[in-house]
Amino acid sequence: MPITCKSKCGKAAALKRPKTGDALCKECFFAAFEAEIHHTITSSKLFRRGEKVAVAASGGKDSTVLAHVMKLLNERHNYGLELVLLSIDEGITGYRDDSLETVKRNRDDYKMPLKILSYEELYGWTMDRIVSQIGRSNNCTFCGVFRRQALDRGAKLLCVDSIATGHNADDIAETVLMNVLRGDTARLRRCTDIRTGGGEDSIPRVKPLKYSYEKEIVMYAHYKKLVYFSTECVFAPNAYRGHARAFLKDLEKVRPSVIMDIIYSGEQLRFKDTVKIPVRGTCNRCGFISSQQPCKACVLLEGLNRGLPKLGIGKKSKGDRMIARQDQELALRERANLVKNDF
Repeated sequence: MPITCKSKCGKAAALKRPKTGDALCKECFFAAFEAEIHHTITSSKLFRRGEKVAVAASGGKDSTVLAHVMKLLNERHNYGLELVLLSIDEGITGYRDDSLETVKRNRDDYKMPLKILSYEELYGWTMDRIVSQIGRSNNCTFCGVFRRQALDRGAKLLCVDSIATGHNADDIAETVLMNVLRGDTARLRRCTDIRTGGGEDSIPRVKPLKYSYEKEIVMYAHYKKLVYFSTECVFAPNAYRGHARAFLKDLEKVRPSVIMDIIYSGEQLRFKDTVKIPVRGTCNRCGFISSQQPCKACVLLEGLNRGLPKLGIGKKSKGDRMIARQDQELALRERANLVKNDF
């Protein structure tokens, strides 16, 4: 006997929601999924009428669903927002070049302007070249740092009021676990925030999908027949996040509510006043937001340009010693050339 939809619409259930366990028909699932995101947006006051919002678009399931739902809710509930797509091309052959084709399809489907910025034009490097220098052990550090700053640069170019990212509930729970395992109290404090940044010198980022399960995002995209790119980044398998993700999936099998439990725990964490918190300011080199001088992006870029790709990996004191040693070697070489020229 077929199971009927729990919302009592009279239709047969087509799926079971991973988040609640409710058996729903497709239409009721769409309505519930969209209503939850609308509630997240309105209860957290993520946007104000008349604002221009950049939707961070990678072509993956999260950003595609975010763009679709943002357009839908903006029209349905009359948010009064101007929506644009912002994409970052990291320069990863066989991955990003293909996913950007999906982003362009999203641009056409949702009638949103699209801006694409590349690492090459911003930094003079592509991830393919960076990996050839650094190897595959720390490549995600470069990509994450450069990508975050690239989004800020793109948002500034587009003169937007905020950036909407596709971070979902699974992403945030994974980040909480990662920061606990690393003892990173500074990031642990803000990783569950639905809005970050937004001071005088920065553009805020918001997470409309903060309470949306990854499985439900996939189901929504599948049943809505949305076009998205599903291939994993070729450099991702060695990422530290992968271990947190595998651990979270194992926990979810035992306790399906663990994703929301971890997020709620992260939101309630309180730290002693004696815990040192980095002060966020602006980098004295590039002018973008940073909690150190110079910012991590500038340090990593300096290392690449100096031929010291591991300069920004590890403690600052180690990097300072590497620079001092290289400067000393260059000075000795220059002195040797001067002596040679005298003869």
